Amino acid sequence: MSSITKLTGRARRKRRIRKKVNGTAARPRLVVFRSNKHVYAQAVDDEAHRVIVGASSLSPEVTKLMAEKVAAGEPLKKRDVSALVGKLVAERCQAKDITAVVFDRGGYQYIGRVKELADAAREAGLKF
Repeated sequence: MSSITKLTGRARRKRRIRKKVNGTAARPRLVVFRSNKHVYAQAVDDEAHRVIVGASSLSPEVTKLMAEKVAAGEPLKKRDVSALVGKLVAERCQAKDITAVVFDRGGYQYIGRVKELADAAREAGLKF
């Protein structure tokens, strides 16, 4: 009987997803990575092996909006921060004339912060 840790299970799921999901210059792959504190999103062109745009909870625009919410007395949840990152990455994609992406959830379940990021990117105009 083998024990599969969370990390190895996620790595397996990630490999399984990457076999099927591939990004191009016209329709890049929107990659999501989340740590315990932060969330990151990047649009990747797999053919040219380069990152087209990226955003994270450490981006100056997001940290400024987070500070404004905290100053206004609103509770700040990680899901709200993920939505801000999704909106920012969608805006940056549209600035580079990218309207459609392939979503790569990175082995994470499509709930919580990953879902919030995807929904915010869709609302901001990305199609996937």
